[in-house]
Amino acid sequence: MDTATPAVTVALHDGTSVIASSGQVDARRHGELLLPAVDRVLAEAGTKLDAVTGVVVGVGPGPYTGLRVGLVTAATFGSALSVPVHGLCTLDGIAYAAGRDGLEGPFVVATDARRKEVYWARYENARTRTGEPAVDRPADIARAVAGLPVVGAGARLYPESFPDARGPEHVSAGALAALAAERLAAGRELREPQPLYLRRPDAQVPKNYKVVTPK
Repeated sequence: MDTATPAVTVALHDGTSVIASSGQVDARRHGELLLPAVDRVLAEAGTKLDAVTGVVVGVGPGPYTGLRVGLVTAATFGSALSVPVHGLCTLDGIAYAAGRDGLEGPFVVATDARRKEVYWARYENARTRTGEPAVDRPADIARAVAGLPVVGAGARLYPESFPDARGPEHVSAGALAALAAERLAAGRELREPQPLYLRRPDAQVPKNYKVVTPK
């Protein structure tokens, strides 16, 4: 599952292929849409939640509110089912999907970080990221990525900085699951299911606030 972008996306994978999947784009309703999407996917696959042997969750980068919905849900499932929970960079899932669509590297993945910024990373190919994800204004990185195709919603939002925009626009849980299954089958460890925020949340405790206590 992944809620790091406006897409609320869930898939069930059997280790070889995607059995069922669901995806809805709504940046403000991650909490409302995620569990019903899980129910739909399980119903489509004709199975129950207790048959799940592992959980993969996109860890972002992404905005604080949406990202934590997927991470908390994944952790809850893992605890309730006593199964491992694996984290995977959301940008890696988008890159992997772009590769399956035929895009060859090098290229860049960029998603909307709001505040007129993008979360982005450079890829040598669909399976190989070069460096860690970052958050920047598109104009500040335009020269560094000039001449490279740019995949994701960030590319479409800022065509003046990313003229060669490509799909997919959002992450797919099916691609995320397929990439995770491929890496696990190869004996590779996935990252911990901890969030990649890359910056502080918008909501913060005010400084120097007055404490009122009863007399």
